[in-house]
Amino acid sequence: MSIRIRKRNGTFEELSVDKTKKMVALACDGLEECSPLELELDSNIQFCDGMSTKEIQKVLIQTAIEKVIRTEVDAYGNKVNKTNINWQYVAARLFIYDLYKEAAITRGYGHFGYGDYYALVKELVHINRYGSYLLEEYKEEEIRELASYIEPKRDELFNYEGLKLLADRYLVKGYQNEVYELPQERFMTIAMHLAIPEGGNKVYYAKKFYDLMSKLKMTVATPTLANAGTSFYQLSSCFISVVGDNLWSIYDVNQKFSKVSKHGGALGIYTGKIRALGSEIRGIKNTSGGVVPWIRLYNDTAVAVDQLGRRKGGASITLDIWHADLYDFLELKTNNGDDRRKAHDIFPSLSIPNLFMERLEKRENWSLFDPYSVDKVMGYRLEDYYDEKGNKQFTEKYLECEANSTLERTTVPALDIMKKIMKSAVETGTPFIFFRDTVNVANPNKHAGMIYGSNLCHEIAQNMSESISLEETLEDKDGTSYVISKVKAGDMVTCNLNSINLGKTDYEELKDTVPLQIRMLDNVITLNQYPVAESKITSDKYRAIGLGTSGYHHYLVNHKIAWESEEHLEEADRLFEEIAYQAIKASMELAKEKGAYKEFKGSEWESGDYFKRRGYQSERWLKLKEEVEKYGIRNGYLTAIAPTGSTSNIANTTAGIDPIFKKYFVEEKKGSFTPKTAPDLNDETFWLYKEAHTINQQWSIKACGIRQRHIDQAQSFNLYITPQLKAKEILDMYLSAWKNGVKTIYYVRNQSLEMDECTSCSS
Repeated sequence: MSIRIRKRNGTFEELSVDKTKKMVALACDGLEECSPLELELDSNIQFCDGMSTKEIQKVLIQTAIEKVIRTEVDAYGNKVNKTNINWQYVAARLFIYDLYKEAAITRGYGHFGYGDYYALVKELVHINRYGSYLLEEYKEEEIRELASYIEPKRDELFNYEGLKLLADRYLVKGYQNEVYELPQERFMTIAMHLAIPEGGNKVYYAKKFYDLMSKLKMTVATPTLANAGTSFYQLSSCFISVVGDNLWSIYDVNQKFSKVSKHGGALGIYTGKIRALGSEIRGIKNTSGGVVPWIRLYNDTAVAVDQLGRRKGGASITLDIWHADLYDFLELKTNNGDDRRKAHDIFPSLSIPNLFMERLEKRENWSLFDPYSVDKVMGYRLEDYYDEKGNKQFTEKYLECEANSTLERTTVPALDIMKKIMKSAVETGTPFIFFRDTVNVANPNKHAGMIYGSNLCHEIAQNMSESISLEETLEDKDGTSYVISKVKAGDMVTCNLNSINLGKTDYEELKDTVPLQIRMLDNVITLNQYPVAESKITSDKYRAIGLGTSGYHHYLVNHKIAWESEEHLEEADRLFEEIAYQAIKASMELAKEKGAYKEFKGSEWESGDYFKRRGYQSERWLKLKEEVEKYGIRNGYLTAIAPTGSTSNIANTTAGIDPIFKKYFVEEKKGSFTPKTAPDLNDETFWLYKEAHTINQQWSIKACGIRQRHIDQAQSFNLYITPQLKAKEILDMYLSAWKNGVKTIYYVRNQSLEMDECTSCSS
């Protein structure tokens, strides 16, 4: 009896085992210890009549990835796990072959591999999956020139997990999920889009941008990865807003959040200006419901506006540690108490001044105030001040509040508050921490504003302020009535990210790669289709970007540097100083070419205080300081280290600045099992990959503090704890982070907990 195999186009043909053998041999070609015969035998395919080629491919892929980790018996009879990461690449090749065949059917060409890129652009513009601007900005011969520059061979750089993630989430498909775009075409389309502002040089820069992305030497933020080249090109990851103490502002931020979430962004919301529970409203005492009802409003918006069902919206809510609603705030995500006072889908963050940490260390008391009452009695907003050396404005104002007996407050030991914080962190991973004085002292644009909080992933630190409703007028024109609102725009921060893949970039390459990445980010600001008007105003004002890094642990391992070592600390200082130098120099060169950002005058970039504050005294730094003073700088904020959870998987490296979670493990999703390993795991690197929960966190804190000197914004920095740690040890981590100049703490990752990840801020 003959066996017929159903092809992808729906036709049938006689089974040809030779075709399967040829495909398996191609997938294993050049990969050590990956035998085609071994894969065929282990797959144990049971061919049957009517079986599809896709089913055959699926069995082969699953067999290959299951061979990444195998159990063997050693000479003493012990069972030991052995890894061969090359099987990940075999599985990736089999998967990409699948995509090639699907794309050929959808796009109507008969050969294996990539098709006509110009025809793809025209087709996707026609069906409104690409933006028409691609054909308007680029001539046919320019697109064909770029098409000839595409390197399909670079698909072999992906491992299976990264390629599948890219294909599932980011490749542009048809409305019925048909495969159109292939990986190298996604990279080229992003490159084309981001090169548009370069005018006559756009083809040159498109090639440069494509090379960086396709060689996996960098990653772009997930909104850029998904939206560049498409009809709606919202390219920013996160936005940050300040809520005023009035209903208009509360609901204004909520509708902005809904717009941001709709288009794939997350929001950081500062709520410290809202009056506390029991505060007065219009002179009537004990009428305010405090911050919790409004946080629940934002929580419900996060759930309701779920980004086309792909994931729920994300928001972090920041409150000051002196706010009277602090205790309710710390209970938002816990599972005990009144559920009507909970907000399980937002991420709380605490804004902490130096004064609190000083009193905590001395085991002194701390007072909680209602911000409205402070304003009414004292005549100022306490949250609008911060401390710096020689000018401790916040401390002076706070002590004045404590000294005023007419001002209601709750006074408790600072340690009791810290115990509540640590309890919540152990149970939920939150609150995130924002050391407000450390952040604001380092702010290069303090002449133009203040920083009250951060974004969801806590790596952004930029000036922010509330929008204010001025008036609403009625107008009749041509028989139609209009309501016209006049709003004074506040600073609504945008988070524009990409990351250097340190796992695949050498130190010496930074002078070439960093200027290109800065140019790409600056072009994001020029091109971006902003969902909220204020975010465009603020972006044009500061042209703020966030150059970051992924693959930090991968980099250390590549250079045979142990995490818990002085060599690590020295390399962190050397590496991030170089990144800072190249980023600032690149932005200065862009200012020569395109002009400085609007708020440059009066900034610490112009005065040189930015360089003095960080002790940059070498000859090259002094020369750069003079050039920045003379020519300006293109971007008011330059560097920020994002978590890169998703994109580091695509780039086959470690996430952000984190140590690896596990050297290898098996992930179960929807009934399938996928073995995963640390990048380039082998007998030599095995012992250098120390796992996050086994690392003494003081080494991580010291390294974070050292890097922070060279980063003008912040870092998505996680602490890793185990159930065995004592409360005193966790307390010491917080104190140590503050003393080492760490600006923010993201998650406290308890070994027994799983944390929700923000994919918006991946870069």
